[in-house]
Amino acid sequence: MAFQPRPESSNNSHSIKMRGGSPPSSMDSLVEQIAEAVREKLIQQGVPLSATPAALSSSPSPWQHLVQEGADRIGHAGESPFQPHVLQGDETLAAKIDHTLLKPDATREEITRVCEEARKYHFATVCVNSAYAGMTAQLLKGSSTKAIAVVGFPLGAAATATKAFEAREAIRAGAQEIDMVINVGALKSRDYSLALEDIRQVVEASKPYPVKVILETSSLSEDQKIIGCALSKAAGAAFVKTSTGFGAGGATAEDIALMRRVVGPEMGVKASGGIRTYEDAAKMIAAGASRIGASASIAIVMHQSPEKSNKKPNAGSTTNEDSNGNKKPFKSSLY
Repeated sequence: MAFQPRPESSNNSHSIKMRGGSPPSSMDSLVEQIAEAVREKLIQQGVPLSATPAALSSSPSPWQHLVQEGADRIGHAGESPFQPHVLQGDETLAAKIDHTLLKPDATREEITRVCEEARKYHFATVCVNSAYAGMTAQLLKGSSTKAIAVVGFPLGAAATATKAFEAREAIRAGAQEIDMVINVGALKSRDYSLALEDIRQVVEASKPYPVKVILETSSLSEDQKIIGCALSKAAGAAFVKTSTGFGAGGATAEDIALMRRVVGPEMGVKASGGIRTYEDAAKMIAAGASRIGASASIAIVMHQSPEKSNKKPNAGSTTNEDSNGNKKPFKSSLY
Protein backbone atom coordinates (compact mmCIF):
# COMPACT_ATOMS: atom_id res chain seq x y z
CA MET A 1 0.00 0.00 0.00
CA ALA A 2 1.66 3.19 -1.16
CA PHE A 3 0.46 6.11 0.93
CA GLN A 4 -1.09 8.93 -1.09
CA PRO A 5 -2.13 12.10 0.75
CA ARG A 6 -5.66 13.28 0.06
CA PRO A 7 -5.90 16.38 -2.16
CA GLU A 8 -6.12 19.60 -0.21
CA SER A 9 -9.38 21.52 -0.37
CA SER A 10 -9.60 24.39 -2.81
CA ASN A 11 -9.57 26.99 -0.05
CA ASN A 12 -6.22 25.79 1.26
CA SER A 13 -3.22 26.52 -0.91
CA HIS A 14 -0.76 24.67 1.30
CA SER A 15 0.42 21.29 0.07
CA ILE A 16 1.44 18.71 2.66
CA LYS A 17 5.20 18.45 2.86
CA MET A 18 7.26 15.95 4.80
CA ARG A 19 9.83 18.49 5.96
CA GLY A 20 10.27 22.21 6.52
CA GLY A 21 8.04 24.78 4.88
CA SER A 22 4.76 23.17 5.89
CA PRO A 23 2.25 24.98 8.11
CA PRO A 24 1.99 23.82 11.75
CA SER A 25 -1.15 21.78 11.10
CA SER A 26 0.28 19.85 8.14
CA MET A 27 1.86 17.06 10.20
CA ASP A 28 -1.36 16.49 12.15
CA SER A 29 -3.26 16.24 8.88
CA LEU A 30 -0.66 13.90 7.40
CA VAL A 31 -0.68 11.59 10.43
CA GLU A 32 -4.47 11.44 10.34
CA GLN A 33 -4.31 10.42 6.69
CA ILE A 34 -1.67 7.79 7.44
CA ALA A 35 -3.81 6.47 10.29
CA GLU A 36 -6.73 6.08 7.93
CA ALA A 37 -4.54 4.46 5.26
CA VAL A 38 -3.03 2.00 7.74
CA ARG A 39 -6.45 1.18 9.16
CA GLU A 40 -7.84 0.49 5.68
CA LYS A 41 -4.92 -1.80 4.91
CA LEU A 42 -5.39 -3.68 8.19
CA ILE A 43 -9.06 -4.23 7.41
CA GLN A 44 -8.10 -5.52 3.96
CA GLN A 45 -5.67 -7.92 5.59
CA GLY A 46 -8.37 -9.19 7.96
CA VAL A 47 -6.93 -7.75 11.17
CA PRO A 48 -9.68 -7.32 13.81
CA LEU A 49 -10.21 -3.69 14.73
CA SER A 50 -9.95 -4.66 18.40
CA ALA A 51 -6.26 -5.36 17.78
CA THR A 52 -5.66 -1.71 16.88
CA PRO A 53 -7.10 0.22 19.81
CA ALA A 54 -4.65 3.09 20.08
CA ALA A 55 -4.92 6.48 18.46
CA LEU A 56 -2.55 7.12 15.58
CA SER A 57 -2.79 10.87 15.75
CA SER A 58 -3.32 13.66 18.23
CA SER A 59 -6.89 13.99 16.97
CA PRO A 60 -9.21 11.23 18.28
CA SER A 61 -11.78 11.56 15.53
CA PRO A 62 -10.50 8.92 13.06
CA TRP A 63 -10.53 6.31 15.84
CA GLN A 64 -13.43 7.47 18.00
CA HIS A 65 -15.70 4.69 16.74
CA LEU A 66 -13.22 2.10 18.01
CA VAL A 67 -13.88 3.26 21.55
CA GLN A 68 -17.57 2.82 20.97
CA GLU A 69 -16.90 -0.69 19.66
CA GLY A 70 -15.09 -1.71 22.84
CA ALA A 71 -11.45 -0.69 22.44
CA ASP A 72 -9.99 -0.56 25.93
CA ARG A 73 -7.06 1.82 25.47
CA ILE A 74 -6.19 4.90 23.47
CA GLY A 75 -2.45 5.43 23.41
CA HIS A 76 0.12 4.44 26.00
CA ALA A 77 2.49 6.69 27.89
CA GLY A 78 5.77 5.37 29.23
CA GLU A 79 6.45 8.54 31.19
CA SER A 80 5.03 12.02 31.64
CA PRO A 81 4.27 13.97 28.46
CA PHE A 82 7.35 15.34 26.79
CA GLN A 83 8.13 18.98 27.48
CA PRO A 84 10.97 20.68 25.58
CA HIS A 85 13.46 22.18 27.99
CA VAL A 86 17.01 23.31 28.49
CA LEU A 87 19.10 20.80 30.43
CA GLN A 88 19.41 21.75 34.08
CA GLY A 89 22.76 20.19 34.88
CA ASP A 90 24.45 16.83 34.60
CA GLU A 91 22.23 15.06 37.14
CA THR A 92 19.17 15.81 35.01
CA LEU A 93 20.92 14.50 31.91
CA ALA A 94 22.08 11.32 33.66
CA ALA A 95 18.47 10.50 34.52
CA LYS A 96 17.69 10.43 30.78
CA ILE A 97 20.48 8.04 29.81
CA ASP A 98 20.23 4.31 29.18
CA HIS A 99 23.81 3.19 29.92
CA THR A 100 24.36 0.56 27.26
CA LEU A 101 26.44 -2.56 26.69
CA LEU A 102 25.15 -4.63 23.78
CA LYS A 103 28.22 -6.06 22.09
CA PRO A 104 27.88 -9.82 21.60
CA ASP A 105 31.13 -10.63 23.41
CA ALA A 106 30.36 -8.65 26.57
CA THR A 107 31.74 -10.39 29.65
CA ARG A 108 30.31 -10.68 33.15
CA GLU A 109 33.08 -8.38 34.33
CA GLU A 110 32.04 -5.73 31.84
CA ILE A 111 28.38 -6.05 32.81
CA THR A 112 29.39 -5.59 36.44
CA ARG A 113 31.40 -2.50 35.54
CA VAL A 114 28.58 -0.76 33.66
CA CYS A 115 26.16 -1.50 36.52
CA GLU A 116 28.59 0.02 39.00
CA GLU A 117 28.94 3.07 36.75
CA ALA A 118 25.17 3.39 36.47
CA ARG A 119 24.77 3.32 40.25
CA LYS A 120 27.51 5.92 40.69
CA TYR A 121 26.19 8.37 38.09
CA HIS A 122 22.47 7.62 38.61
CA PHE A 123 21.72 6.70 35.02
CA ALA A 124 18.11 5.84 34.25
CA THR A 125 18.83 2.27 33.18
CA VAL A 126 21.41 -0.26 32.08
CA CYS A 127 20.58 -1.76 28.68
CA VAL A 128 21.91 -5.26 27.98
CA ASN A 129 21.22 -8.34 25.91
CA SER A 130 18.51 -10.49 27.45
CA ALA A 131 20.94 -13.19 28.58
CA TYR A 132 22.24 -10.69 31.14
CA ALA A 133 18.86 -9.33 32.28
CA GLY A 134 18.82 -11.27 35.54
CA MET A 135 22.42 -10.49 36.44
CA THR A 136 21.93 -6.81 35.66
CA ALA A 137 18.74 -6.61 37.73
CA GLN A 138 20.53 -8.16 40.71
CA LEU A 139 23.50 -5.81 40.42
CA LEU A 140 21.17 -2.80 40.32
CA LYS A 141 18.96 -3.95 43.17
CA GLY A 142 18.39 -1.19 45.71
CA SER A 143 19.31 1.60 43.29
CA SER A 144 17.14 3.92 41.22
CA THR A 145 18.59 2.45 38.00
CA LYS A 146 16.51 -0.17 36.18
CA ALA A 147 17.53 -3.04 33.94
CA ILE A 148 16.56 -3.04 30.26
CA ALA A 149 16.72 -6.08 28.00
CA VAL A 150 16.75 -5.92 24.21
CA VAL A 151 14.50 -8.33 22.29
CA GLY A 152 14.82 -9.60 18.73
CA PHE A 153 18.15 -7.80 18.67
CA PRO A 154 19.69 -6.54 16.45
CA LEU A 155 17.85 -7.75 13.32
CA GLY A 156 14.19 -7.78 14.38
CA ALA A 157 13.62 -10.74 12.09
CA ALA A 158 12.80 -13.40 14.69
CA ALA A 159 9.33 -14.95 14.82
CA THR A 160 6.82 -12.94 16.81
CA ALA A 161 6.29 -15.78 19.28
CA THR A 162 10.05 -15.92 19.83
CA LYS A 163 10.21 -12.20 20.57
CA ALA A 164 7.29 -12.43 22.97
CA PHE A 165 8.90 -15.36 24.77
CA GLU A 166 12.21 -13.52 25.03
CA ALA A 167 10.46 -10.45 26.45
CA ARG A 168 8.50 -12.53 28.96
CA GLU A 169 11.62 -14.33 30.15
CA ALA A 170 13.56 -11.06 30.45
CA ILE A 171 10.79 -9.55 32.57
CA ARG A 172 10.70 -12.69 34.70
CA ALA A 173 14.46 -12.35 35.22
CA GLY A 174 14.12 -8.76 36.42
CA ALA A 175 14.11 -6.44 33.40
CA GLN A 176 11.81 -3.44 33.89
CA GLU A 177 11.88 -2.15 30.32
CA ILE A 178 12.07 -3.90 26.96
CA ASP A 179 13.67 -2.51 23.80
CA MET A 180 12.44 -4.56 20.84
CA VAL A 181 13.46 -4.32 17.19
CA ILE A 182 10.56 -3.84 14.79
CA ASN A 183 10.15 -6.37 12.00
CA VAL A 184 11.92 -4.11 9.50
CA GLY A 185 11.21 -6.41 6.57
CA ALA A 186 7.49 -6.46 7.30
CA LEU A 187 7.41 -2.67 7.56
CA LYS A 188 9.29 -2.22 4.28
CA SER A 189 7.06 -4.84 2.61
CA ARG A 190 3.97 -2.89 3.76
CA ASP A 191 2.83 -5.92 5.74
CA TYR A 192 1.50 -3.66 8.47
CA SER A 193 -0.63 -6.33 10.12
CA LEU A 194 2.48 -8.41 10.80
CA ALA A 195 4.49 -5.42 12.01
CA LEU A 196 1.65 -4.35 14.29
CA GLU A 197 1.01 -7.80 15.72
CA ASP A 198 4.74 -8.29 16.30
CA ILE A 199 4.86 -5.19 18.50
CA ARG A 200 1.52 -5.87 20.17
CA GLN A 201 2.52 -9.34 21.33
CA VAL A 202 5.76 -8.06 22.85
CA VAL A 203 3.83 -5.27 24.59
CA GLU A 204 1.43 -7.84 26.03
CA ALA A 205 4.29 -10.13 27.12
CA SER A 206 6.08 -7.25 28.82
CA LYS A 207 3.21 -5.93 30.94
CA PRO A 208 3.26 -4.03 33.20
CA TYR A 209 6.58 -2.69 31.95
CA PRO A 210 7.10 -0.33 29.00
CA VAL A 211 8.31 -1.34 25.55
CA LYS A 212 10.46 0.73 23.20
CA VAL A 213 10.25 -0.06 19.49
CA ILE A 214 13.54 0.26 17.62
CA LEU A 215 12.81 1.38 14.06
CA GLU A 216 16.37 1.27 12.63
CA THR A 217 15.74 4.65 11.01
CA SER A 218 18.85 4.56 8.82
CA SER A 219 17.23 1.72 6.85
CA LEU A 220 13.86 3.44 6.34
CA SER A 221 12.36 6.05 4.08
CA GLU A 222 10.59 9.00 5.66
CA ASP A 223 7.16 7.46 4.98
CA GLN A 224 8.33 4.21 6.61
CA LYS A 225 9.58 6.07 9.70
CA ILE A 226 6.22 7.79 10.08
CA ILE A 227 4.22 4.60 9.63
CA GLY A 228 6.57 2.71 11.97
CA CYS A 229 5.89 5.32 14.65
CA ALA A 230 2.15 5.14 13.99
CA LEU A 231 2.10 1.35 14.25
CA SER A 232 4.15 1.45 17.47
CA LYS A 233 1.66 3.83 19.00
CA ALA A 234 -1.28 1.73 17.81
CA ALA A 235 0.24 -1.40 19.35
CA GLY A 236 0.57 0.24 22.78
CA ALA A 237 4.33 0.77 22.88
CA ALA A 238 5.64 3.38 25.29
CA PHE A 239 8.56 4.65 23.19
CA VAL A 240 9.90 4.71 19.67
CA LYS A 241 13.66 4.46 19.29
CA THR A 242 15.95 5.32 16.40
CA SER A 243 18.56 2.59 16.10
CA THR A 244 20.10 -0.65 17.27
CA GLY A 245 23.57 0.82 16.87
CA PHE A 246 24.44 -2.11 14.61
CA GLY A 247 22.85 -0.72 11.45
CA ALA A 248 24.14 1.61 8.77
CA GLY A 249 23.67 4.72 10.88
CA GLY A 250 22.58 6.08 14.21
CA ALA A 251 20.39 8.84 15.59
CA THR A 252 19.94 12.18 13.86
CA ALA A 253 18.24 15.27 15.21
CA GLU A 254 16.07 15.34 12.08
CA ASP A 255 14.75 11.84 12.74
CA ILE A 256 14.12 12.62 16.40
CA ALA A 257 12.14 15.73 15.47
CA LEU A 258 10.08 13.77 12.95
CA MET A 259 9.38 10.94 15.41
CA ARG A 260 8.37 13.40 18.12
CA ARG A 261 5.96 15.18 15.78
CA VAL A 262 4.34 11.89 14.80
CA VAL A 263 3.89 10.34 18.25
CA GLY A 264 3.08 13.59 20.04
CA PRO A 265 3.82 14.29 23.71
CA GLU A 266 2.26 11.10 25.06
CA MET A 267 5.02 8.70 23.99
CA GLY A 268 8.73 8.60 24.69
CA VAL A 269 11.32 9.02 21.94
CA LYS A 270 14.75 7.44 22.44
CA ALA A 271 17.81 8.57 20.51
CA SER A 272 20.44 5.87 20.19
CA GLY A 273 23.43 5.10 18.02
CA GLY A 274 26.46 7.35 17.63
CA ILE A 275 25.78 9.64 20.60
CA ARG A 276 29.23 10.18 22.06
CA THR A 277 29.36 13.71 23.57
CA TYR A 278 27.37 16.08 25.72
CA GLU A 279 26.71 18.18 22.64
CA ASP A 280 25.30 15.15 20.80
CA ALA A 281 22.95 14.38 23.68
CA ALA A 282 21.84 17.99 24.13
CA LYS A 283 21.05 18.23 20.41
CA MET A 284 18.88 15.11 20.54
CA ILE A 285 16.99 16.30 23.62
CA ALA A 286 16.39 19.70 22.04
CA ALA A 287 14.97 17.91 18.98
CA GLY A 288 12.50 15.96 21.12
CA ALA A 289 14.26 12.95 22.68
CA SER A 290 13.15 11.96 26.16
CA ARG A 291 15.78 9.22 26.53
CA ILE A 292 19.35 8.76 25.27
CA GLY A 293 20.98 5.38 24.63
CA ALA A 294 24.78 5.47 24.86
CA SER A 295 27.84 3.59 25.98
CA ALA A 296 29.84 6.84 26.31
CA SER A 297 27.48 7.89 29.11
CA ILE A 298 30.17 8.99 31.56
CA ALA A 299 31.95 11.10 28.94
CA ILE A 300 28.59 12.68 28.09
CA VAL A 301 27.66 13.72 31.64
CA MET A 302 31.24 14.77 32.43
CA HIS A 303 31.48 16.88 29.25
CA GLN A 304 34.52 14.92 28.14
CA SER A 305 35.58 13.44 24.83
CA PRO A 306 35.19 9.64 24.72
CA GLU A 307 38.45 7.87 25.46
CA LYS A 308 40.43 6.69 22.48
CA SER A 309 39.97 3.11 23.59
CA ASN A 310 36.22 3.51 23.09
CA LYS A 311 36.52 4.93 19.59
CA LYS A 312 36.05 2.58 16.69
CA PRO A 313 38.47 2.76 13.75
CA ASN A 314 37.32 2.80 10.14
CA ALA A 315 33.83 4.16 10.73
CA GLY A 316 32.66 1.52 13.17
CA SER A 317 34.67 -1.50 12.07
CA THR A 318 37.22 -3.19 14.27
CA THR A 319 38.86 -6.57 14.22
CA ASN A 320 38.67 -9.90 15.99
CA GLU A 321 40.24 -13.27 15.39
CA ASP A 322 38.86 -16.30 13.65
CA SER A 323 39.47 -19.87 14.82
CA ASN A 324 42.90 -19.86 13.16
CA GLY A 325 44.02 -16.70 14.90
CA ASN A 326 43.72 -14.59 11.75
CA LYS A 327 42.38 -11.05 12.03
CA LYS A 328 39.06 -10.39 10.33
CA PRO A 329 36.81 -7.33 10.28
CA PHE A 330 33.41 -7.25 11.89
CA LYS A 331 30.75 -4.62 12.20
CA SER A 332 30.68 -3.29 15.73
CA SER A 333 28.06 -1.21 17.50
CA LEU A 334 27.71 2.53 17.02
CA TYR A 335 26.96 2.80 20.75
